[in-house]
Amino acid sequence: MEAVMDAMQGHGVSTTNYLQTNYKDAQGLFLWVSWAADLRNTFFIFFPLWFHLRESVGIKLIWVAVIGDWLNLVFKWILFGERPYWWVHETPYYSNTTAPHIEQYPMTCETGPGSPSGHAMGAASVYYTLVTSILAIILTKNKTRSSSKGLYLRGTLWAFFWAVQVCVCLSRVFIAAHFPHQVICGVITGMVVAEAFNRTQWIYGASLKKYFYTTLFLLSIAVGFYVLLKALGVDLLWTLEKAQKWCVRAEWVHMDSTPFASLLRNMGTLFGLGLGLHSPLYTESKKNSSTTLFRTGCIVTSLLLLHLFDSFKPPTHTAALFYLLSFCKSATVPLATVSIIPYCVSGALSSVQSKKHL
Repeated sequence: MEAVMDAMQGHGVSTTNYLQTNYKDAQGLFLWVSWAADLRNTFFIFFPLWFHLRESVGIKLIWVAVIGDWLNLVFKWILFGERPYWWVHETPYYSNTTAPHIEQYPMTCETGPGSPSGHAMGAASVYYTLVTSILAIILTKNKTRSSSKGLYLRGTLWAFFWAVQVCVCLSRVFIAAHFPHQVICGVITGMVVAEAFNRTQWIYGASLKKYFYTTLFLLSIAVGFYVLLKALGVDLLWTLEKAQKWCVRAEWVHMDSTPFASLLRNMGTLFGLGLGLHSPLYTESKKNSSTTLFRTGCIVTSLLLLHLFDSFKPPTHTAALFYLLSFCKSATVPLATVSIIPYCVSGALSSVQSKKHL
């Protein structure tokens, strides 16, 4: 089995070397694709946009992204996947030959295990959710499910979906963050997660208590799994040392790419969504939610304020403080999007309308 994995990963390194050698001019594009595929953009861009356009789609996006990334973390801890940028230096696979040279980039030095790819899994689950949601909305509304226009729309959106997945996979292989089999596994797993939530209805009416218990359950399972294996002598943070050892620049190893940073970021986001949906501010702002002006105001305000908020980076000198602030920051994003910003926009519009009547 080890020989098979070495051969597979050796071909993966060769693929990375081929892409870096023959498509060096596309470096900027590949780096941008990796940035765009980060789940942070789902929380800061896709969610506020879709929540105010179609609330159910926004809610589903958060659940898909959070549960998918939580499963990705668990799979990574179970599978112990290597990453190309450190594996190529440590493997005996090249003992009788020269190892291919692979370049590193600012986004290369991920600190968690490599399988399955989180970027590929996240992009697959999020874009699968968007495509199926758009098709359901348009085809059901216009009753064009079997018409030529419906078939054309399906073909266009699914072609776009697969184009995105190919670009994300190539990007992650190009920057030597993943092997090809890891990104393929990520795409398949992400689609499975998204399809599961397409068949799940209870999330749209979940109580605050259910949000709290779900967050606590997911956090407890992950931490408990870590503690159990730690007690058995298995260090699930074994990859952090490899990242620090083999990354060519120390500043490219970021604390926010560690497994626990991802875990607390996702738990904060899910809990923040629950708080927002059950806030009195959300109930009050719902009175104006049907107007186009209100929706537009919420979208524009959310995107601008969340962009500014994203520029705040928690201090990294103390791990516990960093994780705590990451949780709070992540919880604030859906809370502000769902309740605080709509309430303020609603108040502003009511004030303007009152002045007009004077």
